[in-house]
Amino acid sequence: MKITKHIPNFITSLNVLCGVGATFYAINGRIEVAIWLIFIGSLFDFLDGFAARAFNAYGEMGKELDSLADLISFGFAPSAIWSCLIKYQLTGSYTSPYFSMELQQKVLVLMPFIMVAFAALRLAKFNVDTRQTENFLGLTTTATGIFTAAFAYKFLEMPVAFEWFKPIFMLLTIALFCMMLISEIPMKSLKIKSLKWKENQERFILLILALVFIALWGLGGIAALIMYYILVSIGKWALGIK
Repeated sequence: MKITKHIPNFITSLNVLCGVGATFYAINGRIEVAIWLIFIGSLFDFLDGFAARAFNAYGEMGKELDSLADLISFGFAPSAIWSCLIKYQLTGSYTSPYFSMELQQKVLVLMPFIMVAFAALRLAKFNVDTRQTENFLGLTTTATGIFTAAFAYKFLEMPVAFEWFKPIFMLLTIALFCMMLISEIPMKSLKIKSLKWKENQERFILLILALVFIALWGLGGIAALIMYYILVSIGKWALGIK
């Protein structure tokens, strides 16, 4: 077998390592490192698909490995980041020892990890759902992971501005993403296959908004963009607009 056939799986494995590293650093209170590892993992997530198309290296093993990588990088690692943010809001420190907390605090710090189960359900569903070829039903795990990293980046940059964002609001945000992961709400794929405006109008609008949001809020603008993407998708679904 040609060496090029292994390149996509190698890139996916790098995504796995980014997810493991992000989880490790988040659990140990180094969210700034975890954030960048998720961003880097998302880059590898894009590149493995690009490499698979470039080298015509498709296979069931690659598909399963990609799902496992996404579960770690965009399911488990984001859960660890949310857990650490909640710990900070409860104790004023990212590194407070878990076992020295009160019982209620322990429960709140553990609750974000329920998102791992929903991410797993999302990925398993996607692998067997033949309807999700051009667009998606429900939010992707990648978008969930990137939102978490971008939000946490802004949280670290301006913690005072998020004093009002108590653990209950964080848990409600997590609940929204959990529901979106397994929902049947149609969500437009962001892959641009041509430069024709008519075929990619919504994608181009999102790209323009991405530039505006990033100019206004830096990397935190990515979180705002993903939330806009979710709300627009929900609105179109509720109104029956395709």
